[in-house]
Amino acid sequence: MKKANQMAEKMVAPSKDKTQDKIQEIESINKQLVGKKSNYQHLVSDVISDAKKLGADQVAVSLNAGLGLNTTVRMGEIETLEHNQDQSISLTVYKNKQKASVSGSDLSKAGLNNLIEKACSLVNFTQSDPCGGLIDSKYLAKDIIDLDCYHPWALSVEESVELAKATEQAALDSDPKIKNSEGGEVSSYQSMVVYGNSHNFLKTNFTSRHSISCSVIAQEGDMMQREYEYSVKRCAEDLWSPAKIGKIAANKAVKKLNARKLKTQSLPVLFQADVATGLISSFLSAIKGSSIYRHTSFMEGCLEHKVFPDFINIYDDPFVLRGLASSPYDAEGAEVCASYLIQEGVLNQFLLGSYSARKLNMEPNGHAGGSHNIIVSDIKEKLDFASLLKKMGTGFLVTDVIGQGVDLVTGNYSRGANGFWVENGEIKYPVEEVTIAGNLKDMFLNIINIGSDIDQHGSIGCGSILIEKMMLAGS
Repeated sequence: MKKANQMAEKMVAPSKDKTQDKIQEIESINKQLVGKKSNYQHLVSDVISDAKKLGADQVAVSLNAGLGLNTTVRMGEIETLEHNQDQSISLTVYKNKQKASVSGSDLSKAGLNNLIEKACSLVNFTQSDPCGGLIDSKYLAKDIIDLDCYHPWALSVEESVELAKATEQAALDSDPKIKNSEGGEVSSYQSMVVYGNSHNFLKTNFTSRHSISCSVIAQEGDMMQREYEYSVKRCAEDLWSPAKIGKIAANKAVKKLNARKLKTQSLPVLFQADVATGLISSFLSAIKGSSIYRHTSFMEGCLEHKVFPDFINIYDDPFVLRGLASSPYDAEGAEVCASYLIQEGVLNQFLLGSYSARKLNMEPNGHAGGSHNIIVSDIKEKLDFASLLKKMGTGFLVTDVIGQGVDLVTGNYSRGANGFWVENGEIKYPVEEVTIAGNLKDMFLNIINIGSDIDQHGSIGCGSILIEKMMLAGS
């Protein structure tokens, strides 16, 4: 356990005598991915050429290859050790505005020939669609920027086990009320995606994604509460330490003990930053082109209209170095650019790929596959979390939500929630088993402030969101 405690304080740092071994391990990873780049690009080019020979008008191919390690430890004992090395290929062909897509994992010549023949046969039985086809070549990315998103982690099985143990042990040691654990987990994954199409576009993108997490259970008498914490980054050196992750998970679980219920009432609600990102995620889903042309979004008809208060900007940036949603081009190979989705409260654009753009008689804007790194800012005032509590005065702080009660067609929002009761700007006691309800259109427009306490867990950078009033259903 001493070794685990030492490792909890910092990430694995190899000693000098192990540096050469680490270099060799990274070279081995690169050999399995980067070393195959040229072969995979030739393979993709050949598939495009062969599909055209069989009658396809246009062709798009995406080849994915990756390898990783996933380790889970519970109560100091190994629960899972998973090595994965995978590869897959997807092929889309168009003929007379008809479309067929197939996928597989057999990259042998025979396997690829079978895939091509299947796609070129299926396309003859599909419905013609005037909006179908590849994106126009004029939109394709030309200058590819290195976004520093590929950092292989030379993590041995033994080191991953020790890291997982250290994270869990840090939580168990943080407070005597932490009685049980659902485990510590370490995951490392590096991948390569080769995308090509019959517009002579052929590019390769390398990425990595590493994470450490912990989930524990606090108990006092008959009361029990579960909480978790995690860190996910492109580069392992940027991950939070196991000690930090474990302590935060334990602290969150202990604070939730002896939770009370509230009476049904209408009151101000403050969404903690990591929960507030869910509200922004719902907004992003609502402005996808596919949701708009299918008439399944409450944001239909809102383009160039005010949908947030005028002090709110939402910025989409695909070029953040080491960003979790950074990309030099979108899923169709189209050029991407940093832009405001919301500027001074006004909706500037929908998220459009080529198909949704044609359906809406608009221009594609580099969002095939969705949004990139999102930055939400309050340009009126920069308030930290404590200041937001004081501004709310008395109300409900939401720390986690339960269920899937978001209707993107109408905007109706109704979810189970846990959190804390706040009086005079101070947290008084934990709350559980309540339901908060409203409509996303009203909720967005009734935002009072967005905090400077930016959540650091994912691709949506958003602080805590204070909403003027929502309905809370309790006892």
